[in-house]
Amino acid sequence: MSHAGKKRKLDKSRQDRLYFDSYTDVTIHEEMIADHVRTGTYRTAILGNSEAIRGKVVLDVGAGTGVLSMFCVQAGARKVYAVEACSIAEQAVKIIRQNNMQDKIEVIRGTVETVELPEAVDVIVSEWMGYALLHESMLNSVLYARDKWLSPGGLILPNKAELYIAPMSDPVVEERLYFWYNVKDQYGVDMSSMYDFAEKCIRNSDIIVNPVTVEDVLSHPARFAELDLNSVTTEELRELKGQFQCSSFGCAAVNAFCVWFTVSFPCPDKPQPLVLSTSPFKPETHWRQAVLYLDRPEDVVQDTVVTGEVKMFPSEESDRHISIHVDYSIGEQKRQSKTFSIPDWSSES
Repeated sequence: MSHAGKKRKLDKSRQDRLYFDSYTDVTIHEEMIADHVRTGTYRTAILGNSEAIRGKVVLDVGAGTGVLSMFCVQAGARKVYAVEACSIAEQAVKIIRQNNMQDKIEVIRGTVETVELPEAVDVIVSEWMGYALLHESMLNSVLYARDKWLSPGGLILPNKAELYIAPMSDPVVEERLYFWYNVKDQYGVDMSSMYDFAEKCIRNSDIIVNPVTVEDVLSHPARFAELDLNSVTTEELRELKGQFQCSSFGCAAVNAFCVWFTVSFPCPDKPQPLVLSTSPFKPETHWRQAVLYLDRPEDVVQDTVVTGEVKMFPSEESDRHISIHVDYSIGEQKRQSKTFSIPDWSSES
């Protein structure tokens, strides 16, 4: 793993505290509710499954403000257990009362791994996805709830996830790097020696979460992993991997890969599932895309083949943070590899 120095892994209790503390502020909840692709798709999916929800018991894992729990009541749920570990649960109680749903929704403060429910559930709903799908590792909690509380044949919303990768060319990176060659023209001082330092800083091993424009994507997306939430295990999530192959659209310099995900909801009255996509080819969501900058750009022409393997696993510093390792070949270039991580929490107070 490409780090300046190995950092001490955070103990699990500190990882969890930092994670749950991040949800105590209004900003993150505002961002999620305001994401109409996210929130609107969940509402459509829940109401679209009303036949399976009506008169049934639902578990909302990581309920937050309780909005999904309330959608379930709108879909006819008899009882909803809204499990939430952080203090936003207090606000959820107020919102649920404000909407006169307190008789049907019970907010339970705690993690799903530690709370007790009075009965099994027929449906599990959760918005568990993090950056690059698995960042925050909340899916583990959903799988725990599935194995402990979901009745046989029960419904999970969403019930499927897919991961995609594509090569890209980010012109901003090249503009930032060549900036140092242009300083002399502006100010009469040659600062081109900064290029190598700037390149090391910019083309680092961080997973950068940014919106990617369609024009910067250099191929059709390649799917490298698929998860069935009815059967996937936490052990399989310890190292999720898959092959990819794609062909470039035209002449450009590949300087990064971008990774994104979709999740799917069953649609009983339609032949195709309802898909929530974080693709750069679709409307932007608050997840944006995960951008992985290569150490150096590689030129491609029309139909240059890009192949490789992606591995996703918990980072060395925190089980809740994701690392992505990419082995790749671009055209005739020899196989290269690089490991990326989302910056860890250990530097936070």
